[in-house]
This record gives sequence, C-alpha cells and structure tokens, in this order.
Amino acid sequence: MLHLRVITPADRTGAVVDLLSADAGVTHLAVLAGAARRPAGDLVLCDVVRERADEVLRGLQELGIEARGGISAEDVELSLSAAAERAAEEAPGSGADAVVWDEVAAKTGEQTELSGTYLVLIVVATMIAGIGVLLDQPILIVGAMVVGPEFGPLAALCVALLRGEGRVVLRSVQALAVGFGAAMLATVVSTWALDAAGLVGRGMLLAQRPLTDFIWRPDALSWVVGLLAGIAGMLSLTSKKSGSLVGVLISVTTVPAAANVAVATGYGVWHEAAGSALQLVINLTAIVLAGLFTLLVQRWWWRRVDRRAARPAPRQRSGRAPTPVRASRRPRRAGG
Repeated sequence: MLHLRVITPADRTGAVVDLLSADAGVTHLAVLAGAARRPAGDLVLCDVVRERADEVLRGLQELGIEARGGISAEDVELSLSAAAERAAEEAPGSGADAVVWDEVAAKTGEQTELSGTYLVLIVVATMIAGIGVLLDQPILIVGAMVVGPEFGPLAALCVALLRGEGRVVLRSVQALAVGFGAAMLATVVSTWALDAAGLVGRGMLLAQRPLTDFIWRPDALSWVVGLLAGIAGMLSLTSKKSGSLVGVLISVTTVPAAANVAVATGYGVWHEAAGSALQLVINLTAIVLAGLFTLLVQRWWWRRVDRRAARPAPRQRSGRAPTPVRASRRPRRAGG
C-alpha cells in the first residue's frame, strides 16, 4: 500500500476528491482545505493499494496536479485497518505483483548518475574479480558480484526504453560505458602493479583455470544466463522483491567478464580478451532484451487487469425480474 500526499489548487480539489473517492482501491481519504503553503492549495491525503496506485497516479496527472501542485508517495509498512483490507480485496490483481511505473522510473532514474560512489564500487568490484580470475577462485568472483553496482543503470536503461525517455537512455548508456571503461582501465593498471610486486604473473592467466575459464568462453548458455538474469532483475525491481540479491545475479554475467578483459589485455593475451569482451557484450544485450520484454509483458498484463476492472457489471435482461430467493421453512410440528 502507498500513502499519497497531494497538494492541489483549490479549483481542482473537487475533481481530485471525486477521482479518489470513485476508486475502490483508495481508502483513508482526508482533505485539509488551505493547508498547503508552497505551492499554495489544499492538502489531500489517502492510502491506495499498490494494484491501483498506477491508475490513480495517472488520473491525478491528467488533472494537471503534477504541474500546478504536487504528488508524493511513500510505502506504508503497517496498516491496521478494516477499510484498508476491504480496499485490497476489492481491487483487482495482486499487490505483490503490481507495478507502479512512476515509482520504478524514479527509482531507476537515480541510478544513472555518474557518482563517485558508483565509480569506486564498479572499479573495486572489477579489480577483485581480476584477482579471482588469476587465482581461479570463484569465491572472489562472488565477492566482486556483491560489490558490483551495474544493476541500477541496466534497469534504468530498460525502463527508459519502454517509456521512450531518450535522455535517461543516454545517461544509462553513459554510466555503463564510463563505469566499465574506468573499471577495466584500473584493473589493467592494478594487474601490472601486482605483477611488478611479484604477487601475480602471466603464467597464472595461461594456466588451466577449470573454475573460471567459462568467463572468456561464450556459448549458447551465455545467452540463457543473461536472459534469465534480465527477467529476474526486472521482476525484483518492479515487485520490490530481493533487489540486492538479484543484483548479485546480474553481476555474475558482467563484472567477471569485464575483469577478464582487463587482465588478459594487461598481459597481451588477446584471444582471451576478445572472448571475454564478447561474453560481456552478449550478457549485457541479453539482460537488456529480457528486462525490456519483462516490462512489456507486465504493462500488457496490468492494462488488461485495468480494463477488466473498468468493465461494467452485466445487467439483468429487461422484462425479467430476478428470481427471489426463498427462505427455508422450518418443518411443521406434528399436529401443528
């Protein structure tokens, strides 16, 4: 359930209240006339179940509230209310599967910023994976997957492609390109530094690495893993289920491949660098395609649910009264 805080101009308050009152998924509606100061207007508060939140937000935007007032939403972790339970029962669909598109767009849009924290995390993750490649240690690869932050820009790219937001697409691609570029460059330098210190060597890369050599040998399963990761990532984002854990699954297909590109480039093993680069491109492409497809299916499904909810109930045929339901009679006593 979401809690909505709407600041509306006084001349639109009636329309806003009518919109919210007519929706079965809205409850706890309150109106504070003249309470808002910046911008000036009335304050309307309500709770809305997640399966109806997207439709309600779209209706408020069509009334122009976004331009002349303001709409804020936050999750309600606990609601002890019979009215809220009735709203959840009457709203079509499942709240656990509901997609609030404005919430998803806002969340992913923040992940496209080229912040210092993002760059440090992706550099550190790739350097850890580079050491894991040389040592043939899957546990270091897993550690790098935990640190990797590239799930955010990938998710933002999928959402922006769906919504046709060109600026967000460019920012997402920039974050991925700059992030992976900086990470691979730093890993090349760190590999040279570790080699100069005698901690690693070219022979470690050329030796048999049965536990990690899959990273630079792309095959059909690379597409399968990337597609599955994309589906899981989008579902975790839209349904708010285990987002951090699924981010680890996304990293298994990206950060190790980028690290292997860097290490192989540092030692001039070009066939392995090329294989790892192909693995990285395949996985990134598969994640984006699968994520976009998942979002398209979700949008189609919820539009179908909304159309069903808006369909009027079937009427009785004219000229025929409904058959009355007769109450059962108690058996008469003998002799009564």
